[in-house]
Amino acid sequence: MPEQPDRPEPDAAPAKHPPRLVIFDCDGVLVDSEPISIAVLLDLIVRAGGSVSEEQAYRLFLGRSMASVREVLSLEFALTLTDPQLADMRADLIRRFRSQLKPVPGMAETLRRLRVASCVASSGSLDRIRLSLGITGLLEMLEPHLYSATMVRRGKPAPDLFLHAAREMGVAAADCVVIEDSPAGIDAAHSAGMRVFAFTGGSHAGHAALVSELATRRPDRTFADMRRLPDMLAGTG
Repeated sequence: MPEQPDRPEPDAAPAKHPPRLVIFDCDGVLVDSEPISIAVLLDLIVRAGGSVSEEQAYRLFLGRSMASVREVLSLEFALTLTDPQLADMRADLIRRFRSQLKPVPGMAETLRRLRVASCVASSGSLDRIRLSLGITGLLEMLEPHLYSATMVRRGKPAPDLFLHAAREMGVAAADCVVIEDSPAGIDAAHSAGMRVFAFTGGSHAGHAALVSELATRRPDRTFADMRRLPDMLAGTG
């Protein structure tokens, strides 16, 4: 059997042809929400009688839908989260988002400079996506092209959400570039047959274990400054 070619090393030369569509994850890519979300989730787990470390939370839950989080907690920690508990968590999350949530630095500038179609594909609910983008002033630059894991059968790391977004936007998977910050998201993009750039500029990216985990997924590029993205997509950065 012939040897399979390696994927490009992180931050290597860009792909041969420019994309027709950029698919942004939301949390940790467009908005700097992951530390808030993880803190709220860990608070809920403690109140529910469980114990999960911050490192475990980032490794197991980052980029996943709440349905996937509940499944992992049940299977690996024997912890069941009830619907009322989740409702309380969502209310707490909204309160913290309204007072603390910020866009990723340079995000608005980047969106204004893009010369290619873009959309959002997030594990969060559509209401949460719109809330996050509204609070941070990004919503009008991205709607109506917002896609949630609630629209597909399987969330990340399955490819369903990214493939759904590409179909809705009328673009072939091979012509898409996904911008992701989580191992689950990178796996989903690879499974969808899309190029993927790993973004490590969120405030949660200081976790060495997370950065190492992203590297093992072999993204096509890795970058920490969102302002670089338009030039990277054009093949000049």
